[in-house]
Amino acid sequence: MTITEKILASHAGIKEVKPGMLINAKIDIALGNDITAPIAIQEFQKAGGSKVFDKNKVVLIPDHFTPNKDINSAQQCKALRDFAKEQDITHYYEVGRMGIEHVLLPEEGIVLPGDLVIGADSHTCTYGALAAFSTGVGSTDLAAAMLTGELWFKAPETMKIILHGNMREWVSGKDLILAIIGRIGVDGALYKAMEFFGEAIKKLTMADRFTIANMAIEAGAKNGIFAFDEVSRSYVEKRAKREYAIYESDHDASYCEVMELNVSEIEPQVAFPHLPSNVRGITKVGEIHIDQALIGSCTNGRIEDLRIAAKVLKGRTVAPYVRLIIIPATQEIYRQAIEEGLVEIFLSANAAISTPTCGACLGGHMGVLAEGERAIATTNRNFVGRMGHPKSEIYLSNPAVAAASAILGRIASPDEL
Repeated sequence: MTITEKILASHAGIKEVKPGMLINAKIDIALGNDITAPIAIQEFQKAGGSKVFDKNKVVLIPDHFTPNKDINSAQQCKALRDFAKEQDITHYYEVGRMGIEHVLLPEEGIVLPGDLVIGADSHTCTYGALAAFSTGVGSTDLAAAMLTGELWFKAPETMKIILHGNMREWVSGKDLILAIIGRIGVDGALYKAMEFFGEAIKKLTMADRFTIANMAIEAGAKNGIFAFDEVSRSYVEKRAKREYAIYESDHDASYCEVMELNVSEIEPQVAFPHLPSNVRGITKVGEIHIDQALIGSCTNGRIEDLRIAAKVLKGRTVAPYVRLIIIPATQEIYRQAIEEGLVEIFLSANAAISTPTCGACLGGHMGVLAEGERAIATTNRNFVGRMGHPKSEIYLSNPAVAAASAILGRIASPDEL
């Protein structure tokens, strides 16, 4: 079996899982945010729920429209807060302590290897970087999980993606996953697990792995997953507060498809509107002027991302009439950026720095685009209207390219500075 199949089998209490099987599995973590959890809470109450199955395994994070953008978002967050109080939820993180959910949970050691995690947010697949099975579900499924601690799944087929070679300068995990999505399309891994292999993987930081797993959903995948190794061990061991299990794919595991890439051939990638698969190398972008650059999100708001942005921005300033918005993904990352002097570099470059929030990524607040505006963003989606007006445009890139573009006022490589 593959890692994914082994985790599902273990949590279903059966010896073997094969693709296509319908199983009922026990949940380690059930996650909701201020958009999706209020609906789940209503359904939980409609079903007669009085107590969640385990107050330590339900995680509630107000991160999408926070700090509250308006009255409606304030009501959403109040529903989350009231339920967390009523249920004495262990892992509820208020504004000032919270972070973007998919960065905060690994940082806090809430998600661990071998876990089965569901979240009412499509980018829950991020935790596959820790060798966990994690996937997004709807709010009614979250309600069922909060009630029973279990959920049904159809076991996915697994794609084997092998990455060879060494990455070039300014290339990151963001570029690898964009290149993969560019090759297979936004439905190329539909309802499949994407398992990543190869010597190039062993050299990736945890930040790069989180980014790759995060965007597996943009290829239609059920989950993305990496084997546990020394890189993930060193990340997990200082954070884990409970036991965890390590699963490895068998040498004779069955894969529905094998894909190989030489990462040394990949330059920084840019996804053009309006699909993450509409990808071009930076040298083929042409002259595209921008109005806004956004560095942050659950995809690229980690300290490693901010360090790369600061390296590009140091001693330089943002182009006239361009907005650069930088959003550290958690309070801890924000604090670290201050201590390392990154925030001073950002301020000197005329960037605006925000408390952790998903707001700009989903066109909620903190960077909404007007008609005709163009943004380059380190986020994960560039669908029509994703960050604001339906006649705005979003280009996706890594943090180095986003920072260089903010300085030059057009999409550019740091090599052009």
